[in-house]
Amino acid sequence: MSAFVVHRNGRAATAEELAPLAFAGYAHFTAMQVRGGKVRGLDLHLERLRLASMELFGRASPDDRVRSRLRAALESGPADVSLTATVYSSPGEFIGEAGDAEIELLVRTGPPSSGPAGPLALATVEYERVLPSVKHVGEVAKTYFMRRAVRDGLDDAAFVDRRGRLSEGTIWNLAFWDGDAVVWPDAEMLTGTTMGIVRRQLDRLGVPQRVAEVTPADLPTLAGAVVMNSWTPGVAVQRIGAVPVPAAPRFLELLHRAYQAEPLTAC
Repeated sequence: MSAFVVHRNGRAATAEELAPLAFAGYAHFTAMQVRGGKVRGLDLHLERLRLASMELFGRASPDDRVRSRLRAALESGPADVSLTATVYSSPGEFIGEAGDAEIELLVRTGPPSSGPAGPLALATVEYERVLPSVKHVGEVAKTYFMRRAVRDGLDDAAFVDRRGRLSEGTIWNLAFWDGDAVVWPDAEMLTGTTMGIVRRQLDRLGVPQRVAEVTPADLPTLAGAVVMNSWTPGVAVQRIGAVPVPAAPRFLELLHRAYQAEPLTAC
């Protein structure tokens, strides 16, 4: 049994199969943390892959086929891993219409992660992603703005859209706390799987939630902020742009409790 794997369509990928992908940029993916060979929010990951495939390729692999290929990768390595599943089409990205070409699935596993400890200081950047509802590859802007923030002595960046609304982070969803309810930004963004898990579990816990436009000018009226992604349901944010954000340990604990309430599911 090897430590980590790269599988293409359910079997170990060869160098010849992987080489063309080093120069490709038309694909989408989902990322997840696997613990004990199981995943939280598997239904959300499958839905993400299915909907994004329909958007990019006009067709999607059946969920049971995707699950079998995820399972094959997990059976080849340790029980706790980070897993990335990337969907692409073999004809390549510069083909006007891929016709009936098979939708390919590349699965990669690596060391598990729980994200940074925080609290984080975020730069604000005016930026809107193309196809924000799709977790697609080849987004140089995310890494560029993250690195620019680090160069300037910060930890990462948050995006502000053309209407002045905070939307998301480079690789994160944003969430805010008003002292009583969780506030989700009203803007075009990628709806994260962890965000989906937390929202449905907060509903089950009876925690108030609302969706509202949040601008940098609104930050002084809020009682806390976090970022979340597949690594973690919440890392505290202490500053966004020039505005300090108060610590909100109750908010952070609530998000982690909601996430832990989501059952783990085998692929």
